[in-house]
Amino acid sequence: MLVKEYRICMPLTTEEYRIGQLYTISKHSHQESDRGEGVEVMENRAHHDPVHGDGQYTEKRVHLSSKLPSWARAVVPRIFYVCEKAWNYYPYTVTEYTCSFLPKFSIHIETKYSDDCGDDDSIFKTDSKEDDPHEVSFLDIAFDEIPDRYYKSMEDLRHFASSKTGRGPLQEGWRCHTRPVMCSYKLVNVKFEVWGLQTRVEHFVHKVIRDLLLVGHRQAFAWVDEWYGMTMAEVREYEKETQAATNKKIGPVTPTITISTDVQCPAIRSAPATPITGEPPEFLTLPKDRPRKTSAPDTLTLPELRERANGPSNPPPPSNADS
Repeated sequence: MLVKEYRICMPLTTEEYRIGQLYTISKHSHQESDRGEGVEVMENRAHHDPVHGDGQYTEKRVHLSSKLPSWARAVVPRIFYVCEKAWNYYPYTVTEYTCSFLPKFSIHIETKYSDDCGDDDSIFKTDSKEDDPHEVSFLDIAFDEIPDRYYKSMEDLRHFASSKTGRGPLQEGWRCHTRPVMCSYKLVNVKFEVWGLQTRVEHFVHKVIRDLLLVGHRQAFAWVDEWYGMTMAEVREYEKETQAATNKKIGPVTPTITISTDVQCPAIRSAPATPITGEPPEFLTLPKDRPRKTSAPDTLTLPELRERANGPSNPPPPSNADS
């Protein structure tokens, strides 16, 4: 299991981001969905936890088959999905991802939101246990590089200015002097228990998660003029209407054979579902200069044909039955 902590600051308050998060996820899911592909909402209901209080439970299926690159389609079933289960007790959320055909793969993300610039080093520490050391990465929504396929000029926060809030464009070092400012703290656990591939796959998945977190948070601020001023009731109604439209847009999905275990996985806040594209990671690429095996002859000559070409061979010695 590989654990990393990501800290993503936003030029918003935590209450503003609560609305923006719900709006962004719903809109992005609808945009990325198509017939038989995309984000299918299975359940979205109120939920009460004895520790964290009232919250919202959401279960989704992210159908990805045709959105995968050719190298990935060669090694996965034709139809598969990623299951996302999320428990939202804002400003604390937990989300877990599992895959329909990989029972030993899971992603667990624990998220806490705070009105600061990402300088709280004890936000995930508890009195009951000592947390294992892990890498901490600050993600800058304006100046960190994202893959070219995700870039949109209208979402470039170095140039974007909000007409409703008057915030932006964001300058170098903005998180230290911009107000308001809040931070999403995300403790991400990636587990892939397959011998020989675990380390490489877990590092690769963290790279994908990092890109998706950057894209999702960039969009939440780039779309601020669309959702700013909405109430919680209004954004929940928007979420409900968008989910219904998205499920209708996807249409019926072919049933998938799933493999599951009885082990309950932990959990993350849902990042918008963006298809993974591009070239295969290095560890899945076969070397082009592999030596050819020579254990078998290039051609096979039958004995009868060899005798015709070279004359009859010496007769075998007499057996006991002939003497």
